[in-house]
Amino acid sequence: MLKRNQKKTEPPKTGQRQHIAFRMNFLFVAIFVLFSLLIFRLGYMQIVKGEDYTRSLERTEEIAVNTSTPRGRIFDRTGKVLIDNDAKNAITYTKTSSTTTKEMLALARKLSKLIDQDTRRVTTGDKRDFWILLNPVKAADKVPKEEQTALSKDEKKSQKEIQQEINQLTRDRITDEELAALSAEDLEVLAIYREMMAGYAYSPQIIKSDGVTDKEFAVVSERLDQLPGVNTTTDWDRVKKSDSAILGSTTSSGEGIPRTHLDYFLARDYSRNDRVGRSYLESYYEDLLKGQKTIVKNVKDRTGKVVETKTVKEGIPGKDLVLTTDTNLQKALEDVVSNKLLRLKQGPNTSALESAFLVMLDPNNGEILSLVGKKVVKDESTGRWAIQDYTFGTFTSAYEMGSTVKLATMLTGYNEGAAKIGEVKIDQPINIGGRYKRSLFNPNGRVALNDISAIGRSSNVYMFRIAMGLGNANYRPGQGLPIDVKAFDTFRENFAAFGLGVKTGIDLPGEYTGVTGTETIPGKLLDFSIGQFDTYTPLQMAQYVATIASDGNRIAPKILKEIREPSPDGEVLGELVEETPIQVLNHLKNSQVEIDQVKKGMHYVYYGANGTASGLLAGAPYTGAGKTGTAESFYYTGNKSNPVIPTINLSHVGFAPADKPEVAYSVIVPYISTNTKRYPSATASELAKEALDVFFEQKRQRNSQADGATPDVKIQK
Repeated sequence: MLKRNQKKTEPPKTGQRQHIAFRMNFLFVAIFVLFSLLIFRLGYMQIVKGEDYTRSLERTEEIAVNTSTPRGRIFDRTGKVLIDNDAKNAITYTKTSSTTTKEMLALARKLSKLIDQDTRRVTTGDKRDFWILLNPVKAADKVPKEEQTALSKDEKKSQKEIQQEINQLTRDRITDEELAALSAEDLEVLAIYREMMAGYAYSPQIIKSDGVTDKEFAVVSERLDQLPGVNTTTDWDRVKKSDSAILGSTTSSGEGIPRTHLDYFLARDYSRNDRVGRSYLESYYEDLLKGQKTIVKNVKDRTGKVVETKTVKEGIPGKDLVLTTDTNLQKALEDVVSNKLLRLKQGPNTSALESAFLVMLDPNNGEILSLVGKKVVKDESTGRWAIQDYTFGTFTSAYEMGSTVKLATMLTGYNEGAAKIGEVKIDQPINIGGRYKRSLFNPNGRVALNDISAIGRSSNVYMFRIAMGLGNANYRPGQGLPIDVKAFDTFRENFAAFGLGVKTGIDLPGEYTGVTGTETIPGKLLDFSIGQFDTYTPLQMAQYVATIASDGNRIAPKILKEIREPSPDGEVLGELVEETPIQVLNHLKNSQVEIDQVKKGMHYVYYGANGTASGLLAGAPYTGAGKTGTAESFYYTGNKSNPVIPTINLSHVGFAPADKPEVAYSVIVPYISTNTKRYPSATASELAKEALDVFFEQKRQRNSQADGATPDVKIQK
């Protein structure tokens, strides 16, 4: 029986062996398939994608580093340097991604024995962090474990937030006595260490550049093999050789990129400690001035440590800029304006007087020849009046300009059918509802004027009648004056064609368009026609008169004349890269006959018997055409007891020579007097005449020196 039973159990054992064999075979097949897939994948990555991965690796290893590539110089039109670079010795440090805090601290201690480091930039926060680094055990005891445990139970905070709170408590509980225990040597190490920490991996950080002595430079250079990451190089300072504010400024290496523009610059491959243009030309032409960084390739070993750095592309200094302005002309005109402003301020009724402006540009190409803005302020140390540069005010401040806008009013009248060539209109006081508006030269009578004499004598009433025509007004003496308010838009659309009330297109940031009046009552339309409503900038006024001088072409004013390759020494200009093109923004809708008629009116201003500036250019070796202006304005004092003071603005625009203009100009002296009955009315005209004398005298001197003269600079071609 037992043997029979044993035979019955044999078949199950055979089946079990067969089942195990099947599973083993399946496992072998699966392993074979997986290995086949792995081999196939490796082959695909090496053969098909190998080159792509190699290029990707190279891209990650080639990085732009923050070398001391000098910014481009800025020259005036004669080749004189306005902004230069001053080279100086520098000591830098470049950390890698694997550099530890301990290694940097040890290196800082070595450097502190070789150089003297200024500790004035070390903050209390720096000292606390350094104390924690030097005293890790004591720092840990500042926040006991029980308190840390209690803080960690706050479910509303993440672990990161909890740790930040613990770290802050640790820093806050470091006492003044503990910080005072840091020795002078410790503080010098800290001053070096904080600069090393400020940098980013593979980006050189300046440790010291101000006051690096020849001895320090030599000693560090001799020990570079003992100071991993340290290097001796040449840094530079931006040096301004002109006081003009429009040149702008740059940040320092310590400041780096301003926090407000960080994302903008980082997206353009800048480093956080890069020096960038902060304002005006330095900022506007940042892309040209900044130069190109050195490109290096870091060679690493198997541990990721950089063992060699190869230069792939050398850094290139920024492009040089040549401006349209002439330093000699600019300086002479600044003196003219400054002297006049100081003399005026010392006179009576000048509590509101604070600035004066003069703009000169070439009406044929828009080149700005001179941009002068001056402000008078009280010197607290001496108690005397002093002059400050206010060049940017020429395009960032706006004022009521008065009768100088009548040229645009007349051309608007021609354009819209409210005036005709040679048309005679009667100048007599206008009575609107019992309120009179009149011309200064004709308080009570009736004077017949044509369009030329209306400009030359500065007739308000002639311009009022043009405004009435635009507004479809039916004037009845003593009654109201209903108008079509669309006349305001008509005026402004026409004025915009001259550059009034709109951006001029100057290649500088921050341009202001002025204030546009919001009232639409009839009296304001008449005020608009004589420059007593909207406000305009001195630069807009210069572009406006230049548009007339150039027979209707409104050209964008430009301060940049040329872009050149970097000068090798600041004396020889580099090769010309590009000359800034002339940009014609629009052309007036007026005919040449109408423009010429207005020019005749401007000629009358200077040479007509009753011209408002008659005799101004008498005896001058040049001719001109211009327009004077006086505007009643208000100066806002900010004083609650007397917030507004009635004042007078003076303006003057023109061009010369009259037949073939070389220069267009605008002069603005706002808030010249708080006495609206008696004021130095000829001031703006006198400034215009002095400026023209300087301009043409300097031109005569250049012409006389042209034959056989040695140029100020050599130009590389």
